[in-house]
Amino acid sequence: MPTLVVLGYREDLDRAIRRRGLDAHYLVQTPAIPPEDRRFTRVADFENAQEILRAVLAAGAGDAVGALSVHEMGVFGAAYLRRQLGLPGNTDSLRTLYFRDKYLQKHALPPHVRRARCRYVPEGTPYGRLADELGEPFVVKPATGAGSLRTAVVRSAEEYARALEALPAGSDVGVVAESFVDAPEVYVDGIWRNGGLAWWSVSRNHIAPLSAVRGGVLAAHVLDRRRHPRLFERAGTLVAEALKSLEAPDCVFHLETFVEESGLTFGECALRLPGALSPRVNELTYGVDLFDAEISLALGEEPALPPPPAGGDPERFHGYLLLRRAPGAGLTRQDFARRFAFDELSYDGSPDAPVGPYGRVGQAIVSDPDESALQKRMEEIARFNERGGD
Repeated sequence: MPTLVVLGYREDLDRAIRRRGLDAHYLVQTPAIPPEDRRFTRVADFENAQEILRAVLAAGAGDAVGALSVHEMGVFGAAYLRRQLGLPGNTDSLRTLYFRDKYLQKHALPPHVRRARCRYVPEGTPYGRLADELGEPFVVKPATGAGSLRTAVVRSAEEYARALEALPAGSDVGVVAESFVDAPEVYVDGIWRNGGLAWWSVSRNHIAPLSAVRGGVLAAHVLDRRRHPRLFERAGTLVAEALKSLEAPDCVFHLETFVEESGLTFGECALRLPGALSPRVNELTYGVDLFDAEISLALGEEPALPPPPAGGDPERFHGYLLLRRAPGAGLTRQDFARRFAFDELSYDGSPDAPVGPYGRVGQAIVSDPDESALQKRMEEIARFNERGGD
């Protein structure tokens, strides 16, 4: 059976690979270990290109037909593997760096694209210097981080010292500081092909991922172009300008941006599948399978895109929530099901339930023909979860 080398593991991608009649050999970091019936090799560092190449060769996967990554940490390594093994897809590890390093990315954008001010934080950089350059508060995070992990909003010298304790030490290019953008965030998921947008959608986070890391319910839903024409126009322009200037290869991408009254402020862009349940809600809303598109690009194939729905607009809009263990006496799946209507729902509020990213012990997908009604219901579900009931 043809084999894909996959950096990282996620169950939904694994199902998509098997639907294509392919096998996978996973490179994983503890604790993300695949089921026992999947082939995998543990590595210490996805960013160590030598280590992942040795792991592939030692596993006898050097005759793989493609390579891909499920997350940001593996995109450089995937490009490196493709070049070394003669595989299709993006092999330009140099340009890929501009989609990993926050400083390099922001400084490569055209001057007219608004973005946070960003600089490296060499060891020993005092708080006062960053506050003077970037304003207060400012954000500190790994230069090549992923999601909101180890990202901190810093408002004092004491918070700055605590933030640095969780970040890589001993490197002048390991940490960045950015000016803080106090605005709602939306993100664009899409497919970039032949130097242009082949398909894209816009979604809104109900709370910032950084707030979800600290205890909130991470939730997002797909936006209706008819309700937000100006936002979609601006988002399409921003994506095209950013990806062209960064010389993006053919890819599935995830771009984050902040919505201010005067326009959009670029956050960051990654050459990867969107996280959480974003691929699922996009497929349910638009019929676009981003997992299949990612696999096709890794095989050197043209991604399959369905024709637009009648009238050009979806019949229903979908959103997802990553449900947390509720406070107090807790909640059960039945409590959620009695109170709200769901398309899909799983929840384990027991004390020994395994806890995933963003405190997840369950997940839900909801939908509605009216995007505003969908947003309202999702906010009610999130409050219900966070409070442990009505």
